[in-house]
Amino acid sequence: MVDALRCGVPRALRVIRGRARSVARVVRRGEHAASVRRIRGPSERPDGAATGHLYTEPVTFDNVRGSSTPGRPSRTKPNVSATPSVVQSLRAHAGPAVPFSVEFNPPRDAAAEARLWRAVRQFECMHPAFVSMTYGAGGSTRDRTVRVTGQLAQETTLLPVAHLTAVEHSVAELRSLVGAYADSGIRNILVLRGDPPGDPLGEWHRHPEGVSYAEELVRIVRDLGDFHVGVASFPQGHHRSPDLETDTAFLAAKLRAGAEYSITQMFFDVEHYLRLRDRLAAFDPIEAAKPIIPELMPITSLRTVKRAEELCGRPLPAAVLNRLRSAAGDGPEENAVAVRAAGIEIATEMAQRLIGEGAPCLHFITLNFAKATSEVLTNLGYGVTAAPISA
Repeated sequence: MVDALRCGVPRALRVIRGRARSVARVVRRGEHAASVRRIRGPSERPDGAATGHLYTEPVTFDNVRGSSTPGRPSRTKPNVSATPSVVQSLRAHAGPAVPFSVEFNPPRDAAAEARLWRAVRQFECMHPAFVSMTYGAGGSTRDRTVRVTGQLAQETTLLPVAHLTAVEHSVAELRSLVGAYADSGIRNILVLRGDPPGDPLGEWHRHPEGVSYAEELVRIVRDLGDFHVGVASFPQGHHRSPDLETDTAFLAAKLRAGAEYSITQMFFDVEHYLRLRDRLAAFDPIEAAKPIIPELMPITSLRTVKRAEELCGRPLPAAVLNRLRSAAGDGPEENAVAVRAAGIEIATEMAQRLIGEGAPCLHFITLNFAKATSEVLTNLGYGVTAAPISA
């Protein structure tokens, strides 16, 4: 009830109803306990002692799907969670305003986790269509990622999407991670091949017992149970693709493998998003009908420009950089207030254009802060209450 009141009285009833749905989901998950065996966490053993191992059981067809005969997989996949898919949520949130969603990062320590949960509760009041939780590079934060993503599913009214990457993982480990997500009631997974740890633009090496492409990972996840899968798309092409035609073919292959939507890499020129849609429509009109969700990141300082370029793997357009530098001024220190205002304005203008061009949703990179995204949404007329300046 306290969380509901934090969101404001007009939204309190919606939040309370969401809480009731969360309780119902927990009850329904219990009904599937016989068909979905629990995958133990990183510090558990049957006797309760600590192990120091991650996910002591691999996910197999038997323990994810359930089996009436030991050693033989059932033909029926269990409904591992009664929560909606991302596509269903987009439809449910469709209305006068285009749905929006947000991306979180797994916290690295207790202080970062407290900051994350402040942002979570602030966004919970804004009712995004879904929220996604990124995956630590090379699995370096995978334990915390699985735990926090599970808490989002079990302790909030939000719809979480778990990221899963193939970096430095065997197929058995990937199945184990999917099982851990299933154990938390998560059925929405964003599948990515992932970048090499430490150097996103470095050479990619396949795990000896892993997979080489996201398309393979899509098939693994879909075959393990009642999961809904999304993939990444690249408005300017993936930096490892030799050309845009090849990149489009890879995207179509991932969608044909069973992905239901894609979320783009961050970009700062809406034309790149529109050309991506055009390329996919020309290559495969059927798969092009699936949602392509644009990803945005409001720039709040010149320091975040470097971070933005690392995340998108491309330099920012000259027009955007010039606008931010002009706002910064010529003094020894940047005009932080002016730079932030320019960054919010740029993100708002991009969002307005994307809405006008029929984007199915706006997906915001938040870096675990709510303030910038809430300002953009307010500028767009979403009627949200802006988060505190420290958020």
